[in-house]
Amino acid sequence: QVQLVESGGGLVQAGGSLRLSCAASGIIFSINAMAWYRQAPGKQRELVAAISSGGSTNYADSVKGRFTISRDNAKITVYLQMNSLKPEDTAVYYCNSNSRVNGGHWGQGTQVTVSS
Repeated sequence: QVQLVESGGGLVQAGGSLRLSCAASGIIFSINAMAWYRQAPGKQRELVAAISSGGSTNYADSVKGRFTISRDNAKITVYLQMNSLKPEDTAVYYCNSNSRVNGGHWGQGTQVTVSS
């Protein structure tokens, strides 16, 4: 059974930082591309950051220079370090895994709220 469990969300003031974690099980983590998406109320889910199995990264323009995605294959975990948070970063953040072997999977989401 595949499980992606996010943690680290919460309430933070604008300009603050949070670190999200996503612990995976039931997949061959090292071969999976991993990503963070977010969905704000009334908006579509959007890609925030992604990291390939080889460690290549890409980011949404809105978070470049503020967010950093990383992965620890030994800990079977992907992280999203979020700095200089803005109220518009408020959303539910979802972890995603994807590979030809394991298919695509989503976590349950973690709420991030940034107050002005």
